[in-house]
Amino acid sequence: MLKFLKTILVIGFGFALHCGVAATSAATSAVVVIPVNGAIGPASADFIDRHILLAQKSGAQLIVLQMDTPGGLDISMRQIIQTILASPVPVASFVAPGGARAASAGTFILYASHIAAMAPGTNLGAASPIQVGIPDRTRPPQQQKSKQDAGNLGAGTAKTELPSDNESTLHRKQMHDAAAYIRGLAQLRGRNAVWAERAVREAVSLSSNEALTQKVIDLIAQDVPDLLHKLDGRQVSTADGNHVLHTVGADIKTIKLDDRTRFLAVLTDPGTALMLLMVGIFGLIFEFTNPGIVLPGVIGAICLLLGLFALQMLPVNYAGLGLILLGLGFLVAEVFLPTFGVVGIGGLIAFGFGATMLIDTDQPGFGIPLSLIVALAIVATLFVYFVSNAVLKSRRRPVVSGAEQLLGSTGIMLNDMQSDGVISEGWARVRSEQWRAQSMVTLAKGQRVRVVSRTGLILAVVPINEVEPGELI
Repeated sequence: MLKFLKTILVIGFGFALHCGVAATSAATSAVVVIPVNGAIGPASADFIDRHILLAQKSGAQLIVLQMDTPGGLDISMRQIIQTILASPVPVASFVAPGGARAASAGTFILYASHIAAMAPGTNLGAASPIQVGIPDRTRPPQQQKSKQDAGNLGAGTAKTELPSDNESTLHRKQMHDAAAYIRGLAQLRGRNAVWAERAVREAVSLSSNEALTQKVIDLIAQDVPDLLHKLDGRQVSTADGNHVLHTVGADIKTIKLDDRTRFLAVLTDPGTALMLLMVGIFGLIFEFTNPGIVLPGVIGAICLLLGLFALQMLPVNYAGLGLILLGLGFLVAEVFLPTFGVVGIGGLIAFGFGATMLIDTDQPGFGIPLSLIVALAIVATLFVYFVSNAVLKSRRRPVVSGAEQLLGSTGIMLNDMQSDGVISEGWARVRSEQWRAQSMVTLAKGQRVRVVSRTGLILAVVPINEVEPGELI
């Protein structure tokens, strides 16, 4: 009996160990696919970083960034690259499906990845940093256009002149910094550093076949399963050592965009941030000019905080932000100052210039459309117009509370006045309240009176049939 129990325990232990090994093997064989679509910004950087870390914790053996991007913000790109460089799990950048591209920031991310792959019919390159809203005035228009066409059409053979010494210091610093950055990534991964620098300095592009020939990428694959088939058995070096991939038959887990990423993408859209900022400011102004309504103040405070949160995640030009605030301040001042529209027009001009300059980049997907700026300016003008009309109307209304509302009110004497020879005093009921009343004449109980002034808790009254000084008969 004892031997039988021992046998059962041994078999059970062996079965549990086998299940544990099988579970571990299944977990480590997983491949996580993270889509990278559209412009790279704060939302996409947060999405990629979070899911790379989650893939590491789940024991995935490979992370695939499936890219189709026109580029994006420098700060978001560097955030993603830092996560890739520190990742203990190999990261493969895969430009797919056919027709996709990895332009600008996408090229940097591809160079930073442990494995670089492309699908047929895709392209990468055009990685020049775009100077903030300032065209290259040192180039003739024809050269500027050819450079733009080379970046847009992906012509790998297109070549333009290097930036001249007359360009701004800021632009040259950006160019040299970007070139050194991508050259360092190319040297780290053993890829073509010469072409990488050309992609930055000359905005050239390559097709998938050209990229493979020039050793910019490691391989070409039709789709993710084909990529995993070709990567099977490959040895990859990461932050924590060498890994041998076993990707044939691996479980593929494709990540989908979550609600947080969608919300963050909407919130960090420059147009949305500008609208939130405006709603917040006008909501607070409306609350301060009409205290007690509460709702505009609550909505304004929430929108203002959301707008400021979005702006701190975007490359903001603070001169533009200052002009927007100045313009809104002028529009509000127009309500209270008799400037006959001068301050209001100045506010519209300042708001327009500020909104145009607000976002400190010309990257696609991060500009504020001119139509939106015009629409917001019109809305701001109409808001100020209606608020100013409401303020003027409220000023013309008679006073209905406070000390002033007693002046001119009528009442009735509650007793006979007592005279000290000069001034008579007694009690009167005015607006359902009892007041101490004084008069230059002696008044009898029940006589109707009118209030002409107030001193503290004492009212000066006159008989209702008397004509007050200055009153027309």
